Amino acid sequence: MMDYQDVIDRIDILVVEEPKTVIIACLLLTAVFAAGLGNIGTESGTSQFTEGSPAMQAYEDVQREFEDPFAAGTGSTQLIQRNQNVLSKSSLLRMLVVQKRISERPGLRVSATSSVADTIATTLNPQADTTAEKIDALQAATPQEIDAAVEEAARQKGIAQSLSEDFNRESATASGSIGVVTHRIPGEGGSAIGASGTSPLTAIQQNVQHVVNSVNSDITVFGSGMISAEFANVIVDSLIIVVPAAALLILFFLIFSYRDPFDLFLGVVSLVMTVIWTFGFMGLLGIPFSQMLVAVPPLLLAVGIDFGIHAVNRYREERADGAGTDEAMLVTTDQLLPAFFIVTGTTVLGFAANLTSSLPPIRSFGLVAAIGITFTMVIFGVFLPAGKVLLDRWRERHNVPAFGRRPLGSEESMLGRALRLGVFIAKRAPRAFLILAILSAAVAGAYGTGVDTSFSQEDFLPPADVPDYLESLPEPFKPSDYSATATIDYLDEHFATTGGGQVIVYVEGQMTRDYALEQIQRANRDPPSTFAAEDRVARSSSIIDVIDSYAKANAEFAALVARNDVDDDGIPDDNLKTIYNRLFDSPYSDRADNYLTPSYRSTRVVYTIESGASQAEVTTDAQAIANDYRYDATATGQSIIFQQITDSILESALQSLALALIAAAVFLLAIFRLFEGYATVGLVNLVPIVLSLAFIAGTMRFLAIPLNAMTATILSITIGMGVDYSSHFVHRFVDEYTGDNLYEAMGSTVAGTGGALTGSMLTTVSGIGVLALAITPILGQFGVITALSIFYSYITSVIVTPSAFVVWDSLVNPME
Repeated sequence: MMDYQDVIDRIDILVVEEPKTVIIACLLLTAVFAAGLGNIGTESGTSQFTEGSPAMQAYEDVQREFEDPFAAGTGSTQLIQRNQNVLSKSSLLRMLVVQKRISERPGLRVSATSSVADTIATTLNPQADTTAEKIDALQAATPQEIDAAVEEAARQKGIAQSLSEDFNRESATASGSIGVVTHRIPGEGGSAIGASGTSPLTAIQQNVQHVVNSVNSDITVFGSGMISAEFANVIVDSLIIVVPAAALLILFFLIFSYRDPFDLFLGVVSLVMTVIWTFGFMGLLGIPFSQMLVAVPPLLLAVGIDFGIHAVNRYREERADGAGTDEAMLVTTDQLLPAFFIVTGTTVLGFAANLTSSLPPIRSFGLVAAIGITFTMVIFGVFLPAGKVLLDRWRERHNVPAFGRRPLGSEESMLGRALRLGVFIAKRAPRAFLILAILSAAVAGAYGTGVDTSFSQEDFLPPADVPDYLESLPEPFKPSDYSATATIDYLDEHFATTGGGQVIVYVEGQMTRDYALEQIQRANRDPPSTFAAEDRVARSSSIIDVIDSYAKANAEFAALVARNDVDDDGIPDDNLKTIYNRLFDSPYSDRADNYLTPSYRSTRVVYTIESGASQAEVTTDAQAIANDYRYDATATGQSIIFQQITDSILESALQSLALALIAAAVFLLAIFRLFEGYATVGLVNLVPIVLSLAFIAGTMRFLAIPLNAMTATILSITIGMGVDYSSHFVHRFVDEYTGDNLYEAMGSTVAGTGGALTGSMLTTVSGIGVLALAITPILGQFGVITALSIFYSYITSVIVTPSAFVVWDSLVNPME
């Protein structure tokens, strides 16, 4: 009909006349791509999402200005002690013994240790400098002396901040305390926001855990290194559980769909080739494997299974009508290659829409998925048909019997009769049913606009309580021991000061002007509710604190500050350059470097945030504080960076949705005009996709599944997978439709393509649905919502599309 038919005819002939050439070429490409598998690295955790956000850029500016990139960095490990009373003599001694043993290990690179036990010991004996001397001080003290030291330390030295909220000063009791070990990390100047699957602290903190285990069991080791280790382990553990389960379910449904061991073998080989091509190509491009890309294999399997079942089922339809091997395959490829191209084009557009995201992992997901779907079309559109031709010729030569020749969904089968429900409705009340479907989708979509958006470290970590059925799995499927989430929950629940974190305000401007320091003081007054405060002044640290500290230690400097304090409020106003010069020439220069650049053109102020404050609240309040500065000031910190990622997730989801819908609509209108001469059929194709989008949005809110780093892609996936089902259905109908056989064409479409769609849906839903077994909640949520998305796409394609065709036919042929 058009020039495209010449291309399809050439592929038809190549598949039927040169099947060996096709197979050898595909196997050679498989070998090439397999070589790239060894180049695949891994990337996990939250740090991969922070790249490029404005708050992260400000944070990196702060690190560059105030941290020495060549100096050894520091890292900290928390020692969380929990028992009936961590202030008892035996508990305090255990903490000090742990600190001593950790400090004695050179490989742990300990620069300092601190704990409540330290403070109480020095309260008992101010001359106790070493940990051993502190242990002696505690051992020599009576319980009454220790209780008195606790009360004095709480009053004068503020130990309550390191004790759980149930601390009772009078009885000298508390159920939890936090000690801190500081490590030197060579070549790791500065710190990062978020955690990743690799951390220089991981090995150190794991070795600290070994030391702690040798002493007692009431101290938990916690820190970014332990979190990083869990980020890395959870991907492997999830794959070990999910992949075998998915393989078993997929194999079961493939046996049901193919019902022939030779066809099953050919289908499985094609699926394996699809994965090898995609991930081998990913390795050649140097794209690391991340949590988001865990979803790619199930998606490739979903489309591959769909293509394979359609190809074999369509071929069987022709064989059932008496056609020979070559003739049946010529008809099959001639009809399915355009359908595969339509599906691939719209699916690729759906996934490629994620390339507009500001988040690198989502862009990588969109790119890899788009490439993988393209490879899937080549393998199942050319390799599998060629393999099927060779296989059936061999069977005919050797009189090997064929199994399962009857296509899925034939009219006389139970499935075939069930699939005719959509046609039955289309004959009785198509317009009323279509209006009902649209109204239901509108309600679901409106409800779905309230779906939450989230991004946090906990999204990527295992839950506090791993389900019992996972714990009972035998090796090697049994997951590792995970404690990070439970520890985070414990700290948030029992400690007032650990959960809030910090906000940094990066101020750029000439800090020698008279009002430069006064602006910091003004901004700190009457802070928002999420900022920790004392006497209505924000709890913060800045260059002002360094000036105060040096003034207390040096009378001459104190006099200089006082002479230049015009309004007598403790903050110097005049001759700030002279004051800074003296400060940087003093022993306090290292501390000053932490807050003021040597050029005196930028400074940072670090604020403490109240525990329990939400990221959104912290971000709003931090920006309000930054706006109070006269100079250009930018608020940054983990809460703000994560909130910007949360906002980007929503923006990415909506942007990719709009782009994918527009691109899919244009593509479908153009391609159906080119292939079939009916541009408006492309609009019919969109009906089940739009309905599925609305239903999936409503379902996400109903199930309390937020738009997060993984599920943000679900809208474009729904378009991609929904097009897969609806395009097969629509393309088959148009092929059968002659202008005056509406219901006959629908019947043939439902019986043939509907049966293949059913087999594909069952296989894909089960294969992707097993992601619900993944240890990480974010993967489980993605598996559930993607499986439901595919199910909705199937239902709307089979049940709603026939009614849409009746309405379309009445518009195309109004006189009939």
